[in-house]
Amino acid sequence: MWEEVSRAAADDAGRPDLIEHLQSVDVVYCQSWPYDDPPGRLAARLGCSPARARYSGVGGTTPQVLVDETALAMLRGELDLALVVGAECLDTVRRLKKAGERPRWSFRDPERKPFPFEAPFHPAEVAHEVFQAWLTFPLWDVARRAHLGVDPVAHRNDLGRLMAPMTEVAARNPHAWFPVVRRAEELITPTPANRMVAYPYTKYMVSVMDVDMAAALLLATHGRADELGVPPERRVYLRGWCFATDPVYVAEHEPMWASPAMRAASEAALRSAALGIDEVAHLELYSCFASSLNLALDALDVGPGDGRGTTVTGGLPFSGGPGSNYMTHAIAEMAGVLRRDPVSAGLVSGVGMHNTKHVFAAYSAVPGPVRPPDQGAVQAGLDARPVKEIRDVAPGPAVVAAYTVAHRRDGSPDWGLAVCDVPDGRRCYARVVDPGLLALAEETELVGASVRLVAGDGNVNLLSC
Repeated sequence: MWEEVSRAAADDAGRPDLIEHLQSVDVVYCQSWPYDDPPGRLAARLGCSPARARYSGVGGTTPQVLVDETALAMLRGELDLALVVGAECLDTVRRLKKAGERPRWSFRDPERKPFPFEAPFHPAEVAHEVFQAWLTFPLWDVARRAHLGVDPVAHRNDLGRLMAPMTEVAARNPHAWFPVVRRAEELITPTPANRMVAYPYTKYMVSVMDVDMAAALLLATHGRADELGVPPERRVYLRGWCFATDPVYVAEHEPMWASPAMRAASEAALRSAALGIDEVAHLELYSCFASSLNLALDALDVGPGDGRGTTVTGGLPFSGGPGSNYMTHAIAEMAGVLRRDPVSAGLVSGVGMHNTKHVFAAYSAVPGPVRPPDQGAVQAGLDARPVKEIRDVAPGPAVVAAYTVAHRRDGSPDWGLAVCDVPDGRRCYARVVDPGLLALAEETELVGASVRLVAGDGNVNLLSC
């Protein structure tokens, strides 16, 4: 798949042979198969000998960060022709497993390497099983809902209206994994086929990683593109970018209802591109879950019903969410959109880990001044913000800051996760196990409610009213 899309990208540029002259090959981390030397094996298949060959880490921001790093290397004069490529075939892996088989693919790494997490797990998150993105991302949407004073039922309707237009885009995308138009009510209504995953998100509303998808980007300096004879109408230019991070651990985020790093990174990216958000005609906002969309729209000061929409691919729940590689698809699709609308600009965004890593980048079909952002200064400003300290165990009174309810595969409520503020100014996690309280959590607003925490087994806080 890597080879196929790399060659397709060269064909798309009108120069199939340029693949042999690559000076840099970046391969996005692949969860489907542990190759021993991904960029080296791919370079051999492509017949090139890049001086720079790298295999990335993980996270939804990865492809754009690789593009940013390549752009800086080009500005320093270190290279002028590069490839960023990624693929996943997790659907094939899933089907093989279901059939009782395993993949038998080439060049398996003889060393069993751990998954490349970038930070150790917090003891309180281990105790409360705060691991999965489908469990953590609802927290920000619920906190935001409460901050805005929106009724829970109205909020779920808003989520449906936010995501339904994305299905229409996916239905027009020949590369989408789920090219099916769905109404807002269909997205938010739990059914046997669309069970509640983690309140307020149903299965149709969450990113799906079990896909077979690949994408590649060819990057060149303007001068090298001229030398290669790449037609001007095939070119799209990186105009500005910025990467920034919020705190690593979920309960550290302050506030829970917004992303300061999204706002800082998006402002810096647009400033780098000398563009205002009103000059951007096309948006591709990372959509692993609705909260990543809502927080990005808030950061950009883009209101509900904005005519630009939020995606050019259909988004991760509908176009498909291939591990760390979705942004490669997003950038490739945005390139096609800008070729068809060459007087416009587009903005793409990425989110990594538990709403920690953020990247924004602006593109256009015409070149403009390149002013790399001062990402160090942007991050220094964010690092100066207050971070909530996490208490492992916090028996006594507390106030709910955010929560969600995890559901079983049959759709029934299983347990709840809450983030709570405690009187000493710190935060903690708590589990909700009482069936009545789980039902109440989905019927009314619990954010802001005064509750009592009691110590459970294994340093777990249990929440009761």
